[in-house]
Amino acid sequence: MARVVLVGNLAQLTGGVAEFQLSATSVQQLFQQLAELHPAIGPHLEEGVAVAIDGQIYQDALFQPIAPDSEVYLLPQIAGG
Repeated sequence: MARVVLVGNLAQLTGGVAEFQLSATSVQQLFQQLAELHPAIGPHLEEGVAVAIDGQIYQDALFQPIAPDSEVYLLPQIAGG
């Protein structure tokens, strides 16, 4: 199962849990699994988060594959100014 880590304030939406082991094979599936486990995070995932899979950051990552041994980091989007 992939190791999923929530960075920044995203863990506040999961009751303080910042790390998960999930069997998702795509980012879209990972988002669905997280939203099922913690419904409060769902809208934030839909609004957009940056996703890093094995060190590579993706802005539009919904269809990126996730390997069983991947490390996935979800980061809040940073607004430019």
